[in-house]
Amino acid sequence: MTSLMETTHQPIIPGLPDDLALRCLAMISHGYHGILETVCRGWRKLFHSAEYSNYKAREGWCGNWLFVLTEGSENQWIAYDPEADRWHPLPRVTTSHPDQKHLGFSCACVSNKFLLIGGSYEPSDQVFSRQKALTTNEVFQFDPFRKEWRRVASMKTPRSHFACSVVSGKVYVAGGRDTSSRGGLAFVEVYNPLTDKWEDLPPLPSPQMDCIGLSFEGKFYVLTDLVGLLEQETSVVFYPSDETWVSVDDIWPFSRAMHLGIQVLDGGHICTIVDWGGSSVKTREVEDGEWHHRGLVPPVILPDHPRPLEVFDYGFAALRNEIYVLGGRVLRWEETGTGKFNIVKLSTVRVCNPLSLPLRWRETRPMSKPASGSILGCASMETRSM
Repeated sequence: MTSLMETTHQPIIPGLPDDLALRCLAMISHGYHGILETVCRGWRKLFHSAEYSNYKAREGWCGNWLFVLTEGSENQWIAYDPEADRWHPLPRVTTSHPDQKHLGFSCACVSNKFLLIGGSYEPSDQVFSRQKALTTNEVFQFDPFRKEWRRVASMKTPRSHFACSVVSGKVYVAGGRDTSSRGGLAFVEVYNPLTDKWEDLPPLPSPQMDCIGLSFEGKFYVLTDLVGLLEQETSVVFYPSDETWVSVDDIWPFSRAMHLGIQVLDGGHICTIVDWGGSSVKTREVEDGEWHHRGLVPPVILPDHPRPLEVFDYGFAALRNEIYVLGGRVLRWEETGTGKFNIVKLSTVRVCNPLSLPLRWRETRPMSKPASGSILGCASMETRSM
């Protein structure tokens, strides 16, 4: 088959061999592609070619991505490139229920791919609709090289609001809800992206729902929504080496209201935000195993409002050893008339390094419209060093 470069009459970059020019353009971060495609027709054709995406895939240059879905996005994911400081929309996911809200899913990045796993589809207008929520086992994969979605192998068990994490290059899921189990699920599965297959694993010691997954030191932790309360003093940990579950003492400083997730930074530091009575950034140190308060997520200041406002329903992700606090909502008091609270949806993005004290927060480019408000899902992907 004749390659793209062999059929191009003009060089990709004048004065450079095409193979060197291709390498140069392949190293450019994805946030710049939209601008570069306007340079000339040849570059636009190159950026959309299989030759370009295959070259980046062979080198493993996926780029740094922050994937976000908000309540205002109408089921369309957006992505952030920290190098370019730009947001851009992803193609829409072709789900089996495109007109319904997709909630309760998990997302993970593995083998330079972004996975959207399970969840439930609910009517957009639940007040007047007689349709019930439908739990799904569908899994979709976004390829950052080709910039397209495709459906991959489905989970064996439909589930939503479940624990999910990547351990040693495989995706583990456990617990959650379905349409028939009121007390939660005990089923556990693992996905191998190299074979595109799911396999059953030994079940949880007891059913869990609304749980969080964490990968730490080669093990899969399942943390329930009761973590941090007096009656729940243990978490369960799966050891992939011998496929066993073990109960461990509860070391997680979370509350029932805290479902933002946990991020593992370089060096084994674990970081989270506890939003119970103030959004506190906490890290767990490798040496002593203790949790330390690092500082607070600052409130936001709206124009023409007399005081700072605390944000709720925001997203939390880590990328390149920095943590991102994304979007969310605030209650703004309107004093006109009889006075009332209005919900304001935010598109702001705030970033800091949680290991550098005192915390120095900065704002990056806000999320692109119409993305704003509650964060339904977020995940990050990092490229290997070039």
